[in-house]
Amino acid sequence: MGSRTEVLKLFRTLHRTRQQVFKNDARALEAARRKINEEFRNNQNETSSERIAELMKIGSDVEVLLRTSVIQGLHSGSDRLCVLLFLTAQDIVKFENKFFAAKSLC
Repeated sequence: MGSRTEVLKLFRTLHRTRQQVFKNDARALEAARRKINEEFRNNQNETSSERIAELMKIGSDVEVLLRTSVIQGLHSGSDRLCVLLFLTAQDIVKFENKFFAAKSLC
């Protein structure tokens, strides 16, 4: 594990997830873009296969956390907050078909 192809695939996956999760939030999109690029840049010269495997696991875990644990609130009116949930198909099953996948609860 940790071939250049796999690393690039994880990099692209993290960016795709960032774009989906933080859609319409320019500040969060930019901050996440910077952080992803910074982490990959800081570790681009890593040669230890154990360390690369560890970093790949961390990156994969972060992608799952972004995809399954981010809740965004949008202010809509003086006394109203809209909540956006991003859930996986597995999470939807846990809700027994009361699905909310990337759906606004406004």
